[in-house]
Amino acid sequence: MTSERQLTMADAIAEATCLALEADPNVFVMGVGVDDPTGIFGTTKLPHQRFGDARVFDTPLAENTTTGVAIGAAIMGMRPILVHARCDFLYLTLDQIANHAAKWSYMSGGAMKAPIVIRAVIGRGWGQAAQHSQSLQATIAHIPGINVVMPATARDAKGLLLSALESAYPTVMIEHRWVHGLKDDVPEEHYLVPIGEARIDRAGDDLTIVAVSQMVHEAHKAADRLASDSINAEVIDLRSIRPWDDRCVLESVRKTGRLVIADTSWTQFGISAEIAAVVNERLFGQLKAPVARLGLPATPTPCAPELELAYYPNADRLVQLAHKLCERTPSAPATENESNPHKKQFAGHF
Repeated sequence: MTSERQLTMADAIAEATCLALEADPNVFVMGVGVDDPTGIFGTTKLPHQRFGDARVFDTPLAENTTTGVAIGAAIMGMRPILVHARCDFLYLTLDQIANHAAKWSYMSGGAMKAPIVIRAVIGRGWGQAAQHSQSLQATIAHIPGINVVMPATARDAKGLLLSALESAYPTVMIEHRWVHGLKDDVPEEHYLVPIGEARIDRAGDDLTIVAVSQMVHEAHKAADRLASDSINAEVIDLRSIRPWDDRCVLESVRKTGRLVIADTSWTQFGISAEIAAVVNERLFGQLKAPVARLGLPATPTPCAPELELAYYPNADRLVQLAHKLCERTPSAPATENESNPHKKQFAGHF
């Protein structure tokens, strides 16, 4: 499947939503601000314009209640897409997600399903600090019965959203605000990206970098710089957090013998800890160096831009870890600029 049509991730999500709304009258979109002029960073603007308030509608600031409404609708055969402009609001819905959506099929012996799709946005560099900048994939993925996906490209965002809308199980799709504006080749037709399959972003045989969401792009930049020092890094875009593609990761690490995991969230008790544990359990004797992890330190998110620069992982730190694992000395000091490349896009968005 090839395409030369370039879309941003935000536009790809909007297009997938419109395709689903057209194909299935049971699909609807709900959430605080989905009908605003900005349309959740542009992702719900076109669906609201085309399908109106009957299919794309605003909800009260009552996240747990509206999640319960969406789960009830899903149980009765509807296909709700519940949208949160901030991932942090998932904390307010955990009772409904963990105790109802995740368990309905199990407790009914598979007789009843709750195929709700929940979209939530994460970000960085916008100075919104401890309560509006958290990346909660590990919290949700810890719960059996929930699929969790994190696209890094526009192409995957469209395909994963359409797959989630055809799944029999509840799915949480976490999108990074920095990636919303990046363009990619996106086919116009309906297509699916299978949930649970990773993507080889770049092939290599010296080092494996498993990356999540926006960190895929940092890993790709790091791999470009490592190539100048004769380190051939393989970059894996995990795409799906639960289930995650252990086969793809293990095959790569068998080949390279080295692994760095780059996550957008905390390293302690996080996705990187799970991947590191599985790799150590299954490939311990084949590792040439200890597994390395890159993510957030165990503190709340700071607000000041200077502190954010120190807080968030980036390509510089990936390069440093790679040289340590490969026992190489970099040929030139890192020059990565960690200023926010999408700062202007935040203006006017809530």
